[in-house]
Amino acid sequence: MAHAHHHDCGHGHAHSHHHGGKGLLLATLLTLGFAGVEAVAGAWSGSLALIGDAGHMVNDGVALALAAAAAWVARRPPSHRHTYGWGRAEVLAALLNGLAMLALVVAILVEAVQRFQDPAPVAGPAVMAVAVVGLLMNALVAWMLSRGESSLNTRAALLHVLGDMLGSVAAIASGAIVYFTGWKQADPLLAAGIALLISVSSLRLLREALHALMEGTPPHISAAEVGAAMEQVDGVLGVYDLHVWTVGDGEVMLSAHLQVADLATWPQTLAGLRQVLQQRWHIRHVTLQPETDPIEPLHRPA
Repeated sequence: MAHAHHHDCGHGHAHSHHHGGKGLLLATLLTLGFAGVEAVAGAWSGSLALIGDAGHMVNDGVALALAAAAAWVARRPPSHRHTYGWGRAEVLAALLNGLAMLALVVAILVEAVQRFQDPAPVAGPAVMAVAVVGLLMNALVAWMLSRGESSLNTRAALLHVLGDMLGSVAAIASGAIVYFTGWKQADPLLAAGIALLISVSSLRLLREALHALMEGTPPHISAAEVGAAMEQVDGVLGVYDLHVWTVGDGEVMLSAHLQVADLATWPQTLAGLRQVLQQRWHIRHVTLQPETDPIEPLHRPA
């Protein structure tokens, strides 16, 4: 028996492609500029801590540049070769930035162990003065990034900046402790504590990025609940082979086979389905195939 296959693609790609590109670019320039200031101040004061933090900020500047480039690429429209567009570029940038943060955490922990065993001299007043300016600058960059729409990409960039802010706080605290008490081990202990805090956020970010790349159902959506809601729409007898995934951050896609009571009323059924999906889960890109005969599911979720 011939099956009447009706495909509907809700090609209203909700490209919320964040107007964060300019903010990321400005944040990059500010971060790299202050890294130069820290390097000069570190060389002048003989502070290895400041020179090391300048290297940290160069790392952050590169991460912000990557995020800015990904935000720009993600705004490119779909093409015949990339029919979903370029939204996944932001997810890839978030993955790379998360990995870079973990590498930085390992480097900080190794250096902290070495410095704890063999404490290096710290120029307390110079470190505190420059660290205070760095904290204010990073607070400005964090404020700029937090004003834009949240995405994996901007959150990854913000994570780098927050890591710098914590580093500045640790530098201020260690400078004060060393200056007033002479206890040099305070610097590596504080650095190790900050590194462990950053690692928690980095691992969470990596998990979300990998989940998106593996076509996982978005964390805030239950595929079972979506299927049950679709079966409540008039004219729908069953929902099969339901897939919900993201291509780019914030762009949810859905496809499914449906057993319907009557193909003649499919336009009305489709309208009801699209309304439910958009209102409850903000899913606008929908591909549905209705059938009147019983459907053998192709995939059964575990």
